[in-house]
Amino acid sequence: MENVDHLILEHLNGLRSDVVSLRTEMQSEFKDVKVGLNHLDGSMAGIRRDNALSAEDFARQQGSIHSLVERIQRIERRLELQ
Repeated sequence: MENVDHLILEHLNGLRSDVVSLRTEMQSEFKDVKVGLNHLDGSMAGIRRDNALSAEDFARQQGSIHSLVERIQRIERRLELQ
């Protein structure tokens, strides 16, 4: 019976060692995942900023085009081209 108990303890110690090893490996990989997610968050913030700047540029260009159209229409009215 003592040999069986000893064998069971050996298996349990081996399992404990495997669990500790897996836990350490998983913690390391979770750290890598967290670092990757932080990089993605930074990239997404940059994309949002770029989109906002593009929208701002588009709005500014539309305003300029609108002003030019109004000026051309005034010029055409003064020259009686319409």
